[in-house]
Amino acid sequence: MITLCGYLNSSVQWDIKKEPCSWEGVTCNQGNTSVLEISLSGLSLSSSDFLPFVCKIESLQVLDVSNNRLSNIPHEFMVDCGKVDGLQRLNFSKNRLVGSLPSFSSFVGLEFLDLSFNELAGKIDSEFQGLNGLKSLNLSFNMFNGPVPTQLGKSKALKELVLSMNHFQGTIPDEFMGYGNLTLVDLSQNNLSGLIPSRIGDLSMLKVLRLSHNNLNGEIPVSLSTIKTLSRFAANLNSFSGTLPNNLTKFLKNLDLSYNRLDGSIPPDLLSPSNLQSVDLSYNSLEGSIPSNISPSLVRLRLGSNSLDGQVPSAKFSTLEKLTYLELDNNNLSGSIPLELGSCTSLALLNLAQNHLTGPLPAQLGNLTHLQVLKLQLNNISGEIPTQITQLQGLSVLNISWNSLSGQIPSSISSLQKLISINLQGNKLNGSIPNTIGTMNTLLELQLGQNQLSGYIPKMPPNLQISLNLSNNLFEGPIPKTLAGLSGLEVLDLSNNNFSGEIPDFLTQLGSLTQLLLSNNSLSGVVPNFGSWVLVDTNGNKNLRNATKPTTSSKSGKQNSVAVIVLVVAASVFAVGAISIFAILLLRRYGRVNDDPLQPLEDLPLPQVLEGNLLTSNGIHRSNIDFDKAMESVADPANVVLKTRFSTYYKAIMPTGSSYFVKKLNWSDKIFQLGSRDKFGTELEVFGKLSNSNVMTPLAYVLSVDSAYLFYEYSSKGSLFDVLHNSSGSDLDWASRYSIAVGVAQGLAFLHGNVAGTILLLDLSSRNIFLKSLKEPQVGDIELYKVIDPSKSTGSISTVAGTVGYIPPEYAYTMRVTTAGNVYSFGVILLELLTGKPAVSEGIELAKWVLSHSVQEDKWEKMLDFSISRTSLAARNQMLAVLKVALGCVSVSPEARPKMKSVLRMILNAR
Repeated sequence: MITLCGYLNSSVQWDIKKEPCSWEGVTCNQGNTSVLEISLSGLSLSSSDFLPFVCKIESLQVLDVSNNRLSNIPHEFMVDCGKVDGLQRLNFSKNRLVGSLPSFSSFVGLEFLDLSFNELAGKIDSEFQGLNGLKSLNLSFNMFNGPVPTQLGKSKALKELVLSMNHFQGTIPDEFMGYGNLTLVDLSQNNLSGLIPSRIGDLSMLKVLRLSHNNLNGEIPVSLSTIKTLSRFAANLNSFSGTLPNNLTKFLKNLDLSYNRLDGSIPPDLLSPSNLQSVDLSYNSLEGSIPSNISPSLVRLRLGSNSLDGQVPSAKFSTLEKLTYLELDNNNLSGSIPLELGSCTSLALLNLAQNHLTGPLPAQLGNLTHLQVLKLQLNNISGEIPTQITQLQGLSVLNISWNSLSGQIPSSISSLQKLISINLQGNKLNGSIPNTIGTMNTLLELQLGQNQLSGYIPKMPPNLQISLNLSNNLFEGPIPKTLAGLSGLEVLDLSNNNFSGEIPDFLTQLGSLTQLLLSNNSLSGVVPNFGSWVLVDTNGNKNLRNATKPTTSSKSGKQNSVAVIVLVVAASVFAVGAISIFAILLLRRYGRVNDDPLQPLEDLPLPQVLEGNLLTSNGIHRSNIDFDKAMESVADPANVVLKTRFSTYYKAIMPTGSSYFVKKLNWSDKIFQLGSRDKFGTELEVFGKLSNSNVMTPLAYVLSVDSAYLFYEYSSKGSLFDVLHNSSGSDLDWASRYSIAVGVAQGLAFLHGNVAGTILLLDLSSRNIFLKSLKEPQVGDIELYKVIDPSKSTGSISTVAGTVGYIPPEYAYTMRVTTAGNVYSFGVILLELLTGKPAVSEGIELAKWVLSHSVQEDKWEKMLDFSISRTSLAARNQMLAVLKVALGCVSVSPEARPKMKSVLRMILNAR
């Protein structure tokens, strides 16, 4: 052990003056006479030289070297440790092991082997055949290919087999059925094809079977229903067809067969077993009615996007006290909404949208005190909105648009103080908008178009950001001054009313506005000058005329200009699904620059600097950065190049001629954790020490009385969103797109694997990926996870994060930023690079569109950007390989998504 300590003393604090049994990570027997276990997990070990010495400990039973940086297992270790008869457990997971799999045949006593999350490759044959007692084998998240291995120990004692996230091909081997002790089999996210063996029922001890995200086809075998121990069966994202077998869920707790091609009706007994907790059959072709006999243990039921008809079953809802998520959307259901739904008091999400439901909106829904999302749009629900709906104090999303509702909007709706989105458009509502609506401080979106509303327009919620839609109503008179305070609003739609008079100048002062729709009114006079980034539609106003734009001049004969990056929010924002809206806008939209006349620079006050500190150790940057010159630059609006929700980017040219980004954070917004400037500086010191070419790290910062300014290297090409979607796109050939994908993956893998602690992105989208060149991306806004406190938002940013289209589906329920969530967002960026489409187009999220078209792999090619994929066969093949990676990243299940380290490895392997 002293010899071993010599190899590890740089990473392990072992005092050789004390007995080894007292050392951290060392476990001995009861009398401290023999070492039984050595755990060196998470110590950043990069050298494997110490491993052969471990094998000299003849009493060793457990060796854990997981979560390090080991790149190989020495041959001497394989030889010597293979002779330690008592060695039972080996854990090499989460390292950097490369090459082919070494043979473990001599490790006769080995019971547990974990090599997951490495970069091992090649085929597997007889490397485990000599093992007598192997019970658990985990090879997930590697690059193994070829057929699924079947020689897994002479005694066939194997209980757990995890081979997910590899490149295994071929069919599920029939030889598996001889391993009668198997309790867990995970073959998800490989390239497996063919059928599930009919003998699968022979695995009588199986508890968990995961086959998700392969190319498996055929019918679900009836023999699965005979396994009494089976509690979880997941085979989503395959090509299974045919009907569901009877008794499939007789013993199951969780069933996921979503995104397949299953047809026929749902068996009457499928939802009834008392043990059943979760069923997901969404995105299939199922027909017929929903079984009325539903298990009282059910927590989640997802049957959306099928062809189910009949009525929503009502008989058993009174007993479903545990049901939390009910999604029956996009079917052909008819009849009325059952009153008994009001008894499902645990419901957090109720989605019955896009059916043929009729009748009134039941007042009993007001009993759902835990409800957060209510989606009933695109039905034919009639009658008035019951006031009981306004008792749902936890409601965040209310969408009952495109129905036949009449009467007035209940004045008590303003009591719903957690609402983020209200969508009542496309109904027959009349009367006026409740006067108290302006008190709804969390509201981001208000859709009231296509109704019969009239009268006075009250003061609106001050934090509206996504849209205010009052179009196609009966409003008249001047455009009200009550709209003047909507400084964060992006889309204002007043079209198809009877507004008269002039267009008020205060509308030009709404700095975040990108669309102003005023068509088909009775407006007159001259259209004011709006910023070039604002799309203004005034068609159908006969007495309205455009102003002649004056020529701009300034002192010294120089023209003033405002450098802006114009990002127009597409009209599709109106149709974005409520799940996405639920998690909107922590750093959502790149904003707009005010187009006010510029003051001469010498008349503008400079920020009052309290403190300025350099963070970088780079001598060039330290000599280039001039704080005084930077403050002159940020005082001049002409230097603004970009605005985001919480910051403004300026271009600052230093006396040396070098350019830098200076990002201004607004101290006045309470969401910034600036109670202590020392704490702020300490956090930035940590980020300043990061060193990765694909991460946009702060080089310096300046604190002023009311703001903080962060310095970054200048990215001349702007954001990935700009280059990919706002230009011709032809500049980005496949070589550039592939380099960007690799670079962003490297940056994220670095942030997620940071030694000092994982660094998460509150909002990851193509809008905060900056390009130093067309092949050099940098991940931006990394510091916001530390310096922003959403719970202190003065607006509606309470515990929510993300940009529409990039938000993982689980955020609707967890509201937590996670590494898996970042992986999902990165997957959407990959899909943008592959398809050329934005994250949301015509109201459809790109990830959902791709997933719905990915069931048939032979049609994947049609999803690719044809202008790129047609250039060469090599490019097309690489794009298809990267598409598979992207599909894994945007998996509906967070647990099924790979880690960023594995994502990076898979993208590199696609070359």
